Amino acid sequence: MPDKKMAPYGSWKSPITSDLIVAGTVGLGQVRLDGEAVYWIEQRPTEGGRNVIVRRTPAGTIADLTPAPFNARTRVHEYGGGVYAVRDGALYFSNFADQRLYRQTGAAEPTPLTTADGLRYADAIVDTQRSRLICVREDHRRAGQEAVNTLVSIDLASGEETVIVSGSDFYSNPRLNPDGTQLAWLSWNHPRMPWDGTELWVGTVRSDGFLAEVRRVAGGDAESIFQPEWSPLGILYFVSDRSGWWNLYRVRNGSIEALWEKTADFGQPQWMFGMATYAFASANRILCTYAENGTWHMASLDPGTRQCGTIALPYTEVSGVHASAGRAVFLAGSPSAPPAVVQLDLETHACTVLRQSSQLDLDPGYLSAPQAVAFPTEHDRTAYGLFYPPTNADYVAPQEERPPLVVKSHGGPTSAAQTALDLRIQYWTSRGFAVLDVNYGGSSGYGRAYRQRLNGHWGIVDVDDCVNGANYLVARGEVDAERLTITGGSAGGYTTLCALTFRNTFRAGASHYGISDLEALARDTHKFESRYPDNLVGPYPERRDVYQARSPVHFTQQLSCPLIVFQGAEDKIVPPNQAELMVAALRAKGLPVAYVLFAGEQHGFRKAENIKRALDGELYFYSRIFGFPLAEAVEPLTIENLPD
Repeated sequence: MPDKKMAPYGSWKSPITSDLIVAGTVGLGQVRLDGEAVYWIEQRPTEGGRNVIVRRTPAGTIADLTPAPFNARTRVHEYGGGVYAVRDGALYFSNFADQRLYRQTGAAEPTPLTTADGLRYADAIVDTQRSRLICVREDHRRAGQEAVNTLVSIDLASGEETVIVSGSDFYSNPRLNPDGTQLAWLSWNHPRMPWDGTELWVGTVRSDGFLAEVRRVAGGDAESIFQPEWSPLGILYFVSDRSGWWNLYRVRNGSIEALWEKTADFGQPQWMFGMATYAFASANRILCTYAENGTWHMASLDPGTRQCGTIALPYTEVSGVHASAGRAVFLAGSPSAPPAVVQLDLETHACTVLRQSSQLDLDPGYLSAPQAVAFPTEHDRTAYGLFYPPTNADYVAPQEERPPLVVKSHGGPTSAAQTALDLRIQYWTSRGFAVLDVNYGGSSGYGRAYRQRLNGHWGIVDVDDCVNGANYLVARGEVDAERLTITGGSAGGYTTLCALTFRNTFRAGASHYGISDLEALARDTHKFESRYPDNLVGPYPERRDVYQARSPVHFTQQLSCPLIVFQGAEDKIVPPNQAELMVAALRAKGLPVAYVLFAGEQHGFRKAENIKRALDGELYFYSRIFGFPLAEAVEPLTIENLPD
């Protein structure tokens, strides 16, 4: 093998280019089963971020079902999910452009089922006995007023809509029992988010389709219920964090029974509709997944005996599981394998990859394997993260040099660092950067108490953990203390801006559609998150003083390092004025700053050219700030106030 070339960290030439990433990668989600067919959604950057429903037939033929320009995406809660339902080959989906529900059979052109403007739909199920859909509807027809969320039925012949459940601020997971006589659903109210407190309800379905004998089964202000499902025997199951961990329960003979008490999370923060961590393969077999110490596992559980056994999978991330007799399908990935749609044979436990998010064949010599780290943080606590050392089969850095570090602050802020192969992280490590993906206090996968560390302390606990994670790696001699950077999107962008404003650890940063003004967020965002800051910061406007004290835009005099900001022009969750207030303050102060506004983008970037621009732009920015040469030319961007 030829000797490695010597080059400074950050200057290594990498085969993992932005062009390669956007051309060879699709987003995968919402796996479903209908008979022997498997369905999923592909988000395609090369098609402007269009979401396409794909079907795999029993013969193995894979075909697109969603014709251009249709885009299978709903804006309920703005984050969407649960965008389609399928039964006996008939497909029902929400189209992004007009937010109407469409019906499609086979390869036929979709036809509209709903017609009214200002209505959005998600999480639909098919009620075959009454020839209707039951779904969540979000009504935006009252200008200047908060949207109204309800559960509605939609007649499949006429498209007539009927409200069947109302009165709460939010709904999700309408689920019919096998004989169609009972409907279960979740609801919650401001200011709680679904991972704080939800209620599980059940109602008897009358002959006219309306509900009677409606009763609350579980949940409340301090109990989060996730994914209610009916077993083939008509028993109601659900996930609850009443023990401090999201575990699996059922309702039987009027009592709630725990099936498997474990210090692991069988649930996830319900940012999107249609999430699933368990599924019934039969009346006697549940396939369940759970997060333990930052890694996801799968097990088989007999609900009768409550005996369980782990299924050894070559994956560390598993989500969206659905099952039928003899098989299960789900999304999965590992540090060496990108996210994929996977089919599991329940007898042999053999896994078949049906579709990978990336078809790229990369030499493992260019891939950095994550190392789980636990490090001390404030108040004698421990925080967690995934550390990726710089890795490139062709290069080595001078012996005395330490690599620059990119601290990645995930969004949510209840999300979690993912262990599946992420080429956007490998983009950095293969060029000679180290990356720390931090699971700061407030992240999911470590129990309810860990999630609640952030309550009342957003902008403090998360920042402390990112700072302490970086300092931990400096103390171990892994990274260069003078080239520490932090990056994040949305809530992670807020953590980034707070870290750069209220701490002196980082030397540069990148905010992707991040929050700079908490007051503006409280006043000007969508319904789903409009009261989220009540828990994270405090009630508004009663605690306006705290909102101001935690808003980086009011303390730009404390900011003394360069910043690059990426923003979607049509973002309704974090509007552009949030970014522009921060950029204007940096300009006035004379600090190096770059601002990239993407026309047509919302919260998160979906178009290939914009994903590429954000990756390359951040790299270019750091190269100019830290003064290292790039191995390959990237499109430059304007950096204001940059000294010669």
